Amino acid sequence: MTRSRHAPRLSSGFSLGGQQAEADPLLEEAFDETNQYKAISSRDDHRCFIIGRTGSGKSALLRRLEYEYPDHVIRISPEDLSLTYVADLQSVRWLSEHEVHLDPFFVALWKHVLLVEIIKHRYQVDSSAGKQNFLALLADRLKRDKSQTEALKYLEDFQGKFWCEADERVRQIADRFESRINGAGSFDAKLVKASAGGAITATQASKIEIVNRYQRIVNATQLPRLNQMIKVLDEDILESRQNFTFILIDDLDQDWADDSVVNALIRCLFRAVSDLQRVQNLKVLVALRTNIFEALDFGRRTGGQEEKFRALSMRLRWSSADLEAMLDERVRAAAAPRDLGLATVRHLLPSTNKARGDPLTFILRRTLMRPRDAIAYLNECLEGTVDNPRITWERIRAAESPYSHDRRLALRDEWKPTYPGIDEVLSTFEGRPYKLSRAQMSAALDDIATLAADHAFVGASWLCRLTAEIWNPEPCVWTDKYKDVIGLLFDIGFIGCVGTGGQPVFSHDDPDYLDRPSKLARTTSFVVHPAFRNALDMTTPARQRQRL
Repeated sequence: MTRSRHAPRLSSGFSLGGQQAEADPLLEEAFDETNQYKAISSRDDHRCFIIGRTGSGKSALLRRLEYEYPDHVIRISPEDLSLTYVADLQSVRWLSEHEVHLDPFFVALWKHVLLVEIIKHRYQVDSSAGKQNFLALLADRLKRDKSQTEALKYLEDFQGKFWCEADERVRQIADRFESRINGAGSFDAKLVKASAGGAITATQASKIEIVNRYQRIVNATQLPRLNQMIKVLDEDILESRQNFTFILIDDLDQDWADDSVVNALIRCLFRAVSDLQRVQNLKVLVALRTNIFEALDFGRRTGGQEEKFRALSMRLRWSSADLEAMLDERVRAAAAPRDLGLATVRHLLPSTNKARGDPLTFILRRTLMRPRDAIAYLNECLEGTVDNPRITWERIRAAESPYSHDRRLALRDEWKPTYPGIDEVLSTFEGRPYKLSRAQMSAALDDIATLAADHAFVGASWLCRLTAEIWNPEPCVWTDKYKDVIGLLFDIGFIGCVGTGGQPVFSHDDPDYLDRPSKLARTTSFVVHPAFRNALDMTTPARQRQRL
């Protein structure tokens, strides 16, 4: 008791940092070097695609790498690459509509962007004379090796634009591509300009001939010279271990390109990065949200290379111990300037007792096992904790309501680009028991299906697809009827499945759980995640019976 009376008191403004890496004052001082960070910073670990949910720490990992190796890091922002310009090109839209595969062009575009950024960073040339001297030296070196003829031609072809901003170089390549398409012999610009309005009338044979002709043009997009330049990059530009370079690409989930081509652009970035693995002293790291990665459809689009890309991917997952270690670092960093003497997150929380249990376990169960959720809950607790040596149980309970409402909004914002109207789907659970039997779940899912028939519902297209079996008048087994909607609710972390073991399994426990049909068949009930129950005014099964 004496220790508590004289312990330093928490004051207004004390927090565990920001929920987003770009606005987190504690990121540098409180970064916990997890095994995941050790993997991405390792020059010998070839995993280069960082896949995770919103708030799982993808951006924080990259920012830490940038902080630790400032002279060896290049950051490329998609919004600075004029990708919207590429997506809006008339030729790109027309070719895509007519099923001409644009992957060779997009792969070449990414390789060119990455290649030039590496060269600019490696030689740090900032004057006109210096630029010309560098190009002359490299050209002279390549001339001595006759096998590098194509690389030399590539260098000469682009040397006038090497030192422009990335977006200008992208526009230059895109404009060249458009010119080649527009000048494609007898199938000239009038075909490209005649878009989906139906101006083109041709026999099926002539359509195939048109597509094949343009496909040959796309396939020839600079790849031979580019591939030769990658060899030069490995042997002559990043030839030494001391020139090891990281390239970081984040924010691919922003609205920087037209939805019709965004997946193709990202998929081709993965292919370009995979091809660059042969450069020994280079590591390109791409951070991507889980739902976007799953939508890339590698298996159908890349000739069965999905397994290769998954092998190069690192999925971010956090255990309770991982999150506690992260929170410990933040407590120490936040407490030090205020001389609060807090060494761990448990020093900030009330003691565990039989009646109320472990406060940290209580908090973490209300997260989707992501750093952002845990930080958000504790910051909510701290907002109402002033002039007290630690957070109280009463404050933890009081913080649950605003935290839950924020998590519901966060879930909506995370998934509404993919599933417009998702918040209305979640609203169908308002006032229901948080644990639902199969019959209760069926009633909720049937209500969700009716949204698809509402013309005012903005997500009718995707919801009609997921509820097709619910509307099917033919009898079918329960799992076949509801599996698609259940799969969505499970994948986004909204519900968990309860089987014979009695404990719910959520997607953060086992993301692939429902990939096995037998798991859903053995599911006897469902629970809404604790993070969202308060916001949806959900009841316990006992309270629901009292209402009835």
